[in-house]
Amino acid sequence: MPENLLQGKKGIITGALDENSIAWKTALKAKEQGAKFVLTNAPIAMRMGAIQELAKECDTIVIPADATSVEDIEKLYAEAKEFLGGNFDFLLHSIGMSPNIRKGREYGDLNYDWAMKSYDISALSFHKMMQVAEKQDVMNEWGSIVGLSYIAAQRVYPFYTDMADAKALLESIARGFGYRYGKKKKVRVNTISQSPTVTTAGSGIGGFSSFFNFAESLSPLGNASAEACAEYIVTMFSDYTRMVTMQNLYHDGGYSSTGISEEIMEKLMDEKQ
Repeated sequence: MPENLLQGKKGIITGALDENSIAWKTALKAKEQGAKFVLTNAPIAMRMGAIQELAKECDTIVIPADATSVEDIEKLYAEAKEFLGGNFDFLLHSIGMSPNIRKGREYGDLNYDWAMKSYDISALSFHKMMQVAEKQDVMNEWGSIVGLSYIAAQRVYPFYTDMADAKALLESIARGFGYRYGKKKKVRVNTISQSPTVTTAGSGIGGFSSFFNFAESLSPLGNASAEACAEYIVTMFSDYTRMVTMQNLYHDGGYSSTGISEEIMEKLMDEKQ
């Protein structure tokens, strides 16, 4: 039900690959709430997904850009400003990829060149997007920038390997740039630590189904869906969260605050019997 939370607001949504992705669902929710925006993804990812279909549904355009390239980001902002007719009120960073995970390298056997690529794509790109935005002065006052994270930044999940390091870096960047951007232009910067979510990126991580089922059993509300996360992101883009910045916000059904659940205790008891 449209409440027009984002009426008159303009922005950029990165990382929409297919209908399962959080960015895809965020675009639909943002459109529903009155926002205008452009979509962007890396050229190689665009060939794998169906982002043009989403653009048509949202009455917008897709601007190809590699978020690890400052030159591409500069071009993205220039073209987005021209299309939208002004500066931005929100940016969504929904970007993450680990060659080590894709190629089955364990944490004790990382290819360091691949690890650096993981950090660049999944975290430093967040800094690059904000640094270029600040230098070009493309964010409106009280704008909102959101990056997507995961609790592996704080806790050990053996199969998450170097992506855990990347998420920890992402959250640190949100705090560092959040302070700077808040002082300079009242722009707020936050990360959302989402439940394990059935997306193309998430499902590619080894042991994902175990992550998912464990979190579902531990969380009192169950796992948060991609659609629910999209609704939360839209709230973070809205004026209702103007004073929230430099936070890592858990959107996980209570998983991050729960030690153990009755369901897991029952499973453990069954295994002992």
